[in-house]
Amino acid sequence: MDISKVYFVKKDDCVAREIAGETVIVPIKGRAGDLNSIYTLNELGTMIWRLIDGQTNTSQIMEAVCREYEVFPDQAQKDIFAFLTDLESGGLIQPLGEETGK
Repeated sequence: MDISKVYFVKKDDCVAREIAGETVIVPIKGRAGDLNSIYTLNELGTMIWRLIDGQTNTSQIMEAVCREYEVFPDQAQKDIFAFLTDLESGGLIQPLGEETGK
């Protein structure tokens, strides 16, 4: 599967709140927040988090980041893919595949 064409969606078992331009994400396990696994996203991470909606693929996320931060795709691609992989490994997002709406 080509990761640049993958659509991701946020999992339901976490709570996210934006505070002062950053996003705090707390995974929920057994009806309680897992305070040992709190994620704090900076401004760029928050932008990417907003774009993880099941309707925007990884390539489109990369294009939006490049426009907003005036970086070249080669610079952004590696970091964005690593970030999405970390979010997936942390159980915060899951891939929908290469087609939207699945």
